[in-house]
Amino acid sequence: MTNEALELSINLVWVMLGAFFVFFMHAGFAMVEAGFTRSKNAVNILMKNVLTISIGGIVYFVVGYAIMFGDSTGGFIGTTGFALSGVEDIAFFVFQAMFAATCATIISGAVAERTNIVAYMALVVVMTAVVYPVVGHWVWQGNGWLTALGFTDFAGSTVVHLTGAVGALVVAAMVGPRIGKYAKGVVNVIPGHSIPLGALGVFILWLGWYGFNGASTLAADPSSVPGVIANTFLSASAGVIATAIYTRFRYGYIDGSLTLNGALAGLVSITAGAANLSIVGAIAAGFIGGIILVEAVRFVEHKLRIDDPVGAIAVHGIAGIWGTLAVGLFDITGGGLFYGGGATLLGVQALGVAAVIAWTASTVAIATLVIKAFIPLRVTNEEEIEGLDIAEHGAYAYEMQDMFKGVTKSNDSFAQRLTNLGKTPSNANVQEKRV
Repeated sequence: MTNEALELSINLVWVMLGAFFVFFMHAGFAMVEAGFTRSKNAVNILMKNVLTISIGGIVYFVVGYAIMFGDSTGGFIGTTGFALSGVEDIAFFVFQAMFAATCATIISGAVAERTNIVAYMALVVVMTAVVYPVVGHWVWQGNGWLTALGFTDFAGSTVVHLTGAVGALVVAAMVGPRIGKYAKGVVNVIPGHSIPLGALGVFILWLGWYGFNGASTLAADPSSVPGVIANTFLSASAGVIATAIYTRFRYGYIDGSLTLNGALAGLVSITAGAANLSIVGAIAAGFIGGIILVEAVRFVEHKLRIDDPVGAIAVHGIAGIWGTLAVGLFDITGGGLFYGGGATLLGVQALGVAAVIAWTASTVAIATLVIKAFIPLRVTNEEEIEGLDIAEHGAYAYEMQDMFKGVTKSNDSFAQRLTNLGKTPSNANVQEKRV
């Protein structure tokens, strides 16, 4: 084997390893979403995540990859390579397919516990066939119009995360909040059923992000990969620390679910600039992202009054915007405002963010209206109260839930249900709230 052939093989293994890690991130998304929502919807969460990677991969193979990386028409859309016709670099397709599914699955968490799974599947098709690939073409195809302006998004703070979050924002607003989330002007907390499960998901995502960012070098380059990995790790760490400190200051205690999301906010914040920021810049980006997250979650819930059970809009959207703009501030390659590059790059980054928001919001809104004309966007009130696991999948996630089978009608009190099961209805009101 020649040195050139050996180098190609090593680079191939690195990119494929990255693809495996990004694929594994879908397990992380599933665990975060399941843990941060109620147990009666756990099967539904798992099915959505499995279907997302499966549907998204097929659709991206048939249509999405060509629109994203095909020969460019005016820098706006690709027109060749459908079903990989004429495409030789299959490894690159596999790696990019994992990103496409990641963008789509962001919507899953934001619309959890009340959305018709068939309507969600239709949205996955739209996201992976058109919405995400067009954004990717603008930024990651060599002739994309944002690329030509100098827009920088190394691994997808805008391309993947902001695009998915804007889609999530639009769909969540159109689907509406869960029953009981907003009542008499009060924003009610609907706690998830397993913070440990959510924490496991965060650690899986953190691990997967090393492939997400690290393999975006597209080569096992010793001059760039270690720095990208270091920035990824330390930005996430800074996000955790910032969120923990800020929630202690803001609420008087270190909020568990927000602090877990702080790691993800730090990761999203460095994704655009993982190859362009110094370690100090990465820590700053992650730390600021962790603080922004807390206020962003509050803004989405209290001001916009959009119900997002897992905080996906704040984590991937607001932190995605910050991460993209942070490149314009901290880029050490000469373009960052704080490194003598002036405000030009920052302006281009802001333009790119605005363009992606406008494109994604408009196309997803139109697509959702079309889907709504044929498929109900959300389940019935009775199905939502009973839980989507039974309504849409005919199964419980946990064995203990079987004892409630047949007595979970919405007009039954919890105490009566316990009585029907031969249980003592003591502290029924407290247990009702927990359910």
